[in-house]
Amino acid sequence: MPELSHRHRMLVLAICCMSLLIVSLDNTVLNVALPSMQKELHASVAGLQWTIDAYTLVLASLLMLAGSTADRIGRRKVFVVGLIIFTSGSVLCSLAPNLDSLIAFRMMQAVGGSMLNPVAMSIITNTFTDPRERARAIGVWGGVVGISMAAGPLVGGLLVDSVGWRSIFWINLPVGLAALLLTLRYVPESRAPKARRPDPVGQFLVIALLGSLTYAIIEAPSSGALKTLAFGVIAVAALLGLLRYEPRRAEPLIDLRFFRSAPFSGATVIAVSAFAALSGFLFLSTLYLQNVRGLDALHAGLWMLPMAAMCFVCAPLSGRLVGSRGPRFSLLVAGIAMTASGVLFAAFQAETSNLTLVLGYVLFGLGFGFVNAPITNTAVSGMPRTQAGVAAAVASTSRQIGGTLGVAVVGAVLASGVGASAYRDTFVSAARPGWWIIAGCGLAVLVLGALTSGRWARGTAERTARELASGVVREKVGVQTQDAPAA
Repeated sequence: MPELSHRHRMLVLAICCMSLLIVSLDNTVLNVALPSMQKELHASVAGLQWTIDAYTLVLASLLMLAGSTADRIGRRKVFVVGLIIFTSGSVLCSLAPNLDSLIAFRMMQAVGGSMLNPVAMSIITNTFTDPRERARAIGVWGGVVGISMAAGPLVGGLLVDSVGWRSIFWINLPVGLAALLLTLRYVPESRAPKARRPDPVGQFLVIALLGSLTYAIIEAPSSGALKTLAFGVIAVAALLGLLRYEPRRAEPLIDLRFFRSAPFSGATVIAVSAFAALSGFLFLSTLYLQNVRGLDALHAGLWMLPMAAMCFVCAPLSGRLVGSRGPRFSLLVAGIAMTASGVLFAAFQAETSNLTLVLGYVLFGLGFGFVNAPITNTAVSGMPRTQAGVAAAVASTSRQIGGTLGVAVVGAVLASGVGASAYRDTFVSAARPGWWIIAGCGLAVLVLGALTSGRWARGTAERTARELASGVVREKVGVQTQDAPAA
């Protein structure tokens, strides 16, 4: 990629952030619309879970494939295709006649979305080569999540109440088209000098693992134990297959050597934990505010605004702190705040009092605002730039896996607790195990943040980076030797 001026780099960052905005806004807006969709489409709790998890499941399954494909054939090219598919899928979602069609079109959206965020992060990583400048750029990137959380409930609530839930998908059209035109005009093409070859077996195993695990969790309350066990066995078999097959490939879909770096492994698990907490938090909050308190979508969005505002303020602050002081402080703050929020709801029923409800939202928004920048920066900063797409895709995949599991597990716990009882009467007690799960996710962020950001952890990252870099050098030497003319 040619060296760009500062102004051009900022423009590239803005374009990449537009793609993150429509993907993130789509999820936050959708959560506000869930009760309206439930009524019109006659959906069960499991049906609502699938409208979210069908998207995150496909996204998680294809992110690494999209990242490696972009490194191979061109990042801008894949990014453009992703914008076209995602925008088209959004239009089809707004026209869905029933729940099954909506789920199918959400999966189409996810195919396009898989080509956006990891590829955009790879473009940013290769555009901003200075570590401090890159950390600040990633902080801005994380701030976009805060913007989507702030705007999502309000915009979604206003659209749902005034026009209907279908209109929430319309907002992706102008942003997607603008991002497409600007990408074609201003984003330079780039690719890895030697990208990975396709790994169809690894890709199949990833889809089998995530799909069977999600199905087993979501359908557990309504399916028989035998059926749930069967899908659980498939998930375990797929995981064992990945662990056995991938290390034997010269160019695997998932390079397990990445996980020898304690900061990278920690960032991966922290991403799963943080986004599981976020998705579960939004799922429970939306259903409680609208189905139990009886608020309309707009007023439910206003109640969630303190959480979104804290995320919006803290995300860029966390990015600057990561750039100047490293990820440790941000991760500790995030873990403490998210754990405290979960405990407040689980142990003290924070939703039953206006004061504690707002306090719980503020704490969670503060924690989540601090967690995103250190995850992204840690995932890509220690890896060779030639593998930026794959490293960024692993981080993005971890987020989506967390989002999928959060909705699946918390939704399944809620469905089991409510059962056939009156929804409003049993919601608070039925949701309590879900809040404990969210608190446990926050505790995982705290503990792993402390363990994987010290001197020992940095040493493992340096050794892993040297190993990966030497492997790239050996591959290049091998290629040059093969291409050299015979003496």
